Amino acid sequence: MKAIDIVFSIAKPIAKEYGLDIWDVVFEKEGINWFLRIYLDKNNGKVTIDDCEKVSGRVSDKLDEVDPIEQSYYLEVSSAGLGRRLRKEEHFLKLIGEPISLKLYKSFGGKKNFAGILRDFSDGNIKLETEDEMFNISFSDCSYVKLDDDLDLF
Repeated sequence: MKAIDIVFSIAKPIAKEYGLDIWDVVFEKEGINWFLRIYLDKNNGKVTIDDCEKVSGRVSDKLDEVDPIEQSYYLEVSSAGLGRRLRKEEHFLKLIGEPISLKLYKSFGGKKNFAGILRDFSDGNIKLETEDEMFNISFSDCSYVKLDDDLDLF
């Protein structure tokens, strides 16, 4: 079992106790430092700083016991946020009908950046409706896909 999977299995029941879900767990290097980032989601409300602190403290204690990651790292627990990344099938399925934006590794029709409404996700393919047309884009062709929920803030 990979370290990320172990962290997910530790964090999930702790988050659940507070009415939260784990959106994602990411272990990434920035400069010389490693960061273990746990992103929280709440179905019926907003994730608060208090939520993050509660989960962080309990997860940190459990990670100290289990010690699934060999190198030193910084633990960060936060809300998945408005611009949350979509990395897993369940992310896409949960957000069907929502605005998303994505960037392709290689241009398609002279464009790399697309924004529109997520209409479907199946077999690794994103069905994206823009103002002009419908696109079927393979998730593997995307450098990122994120919720574009901040569009309605302005």
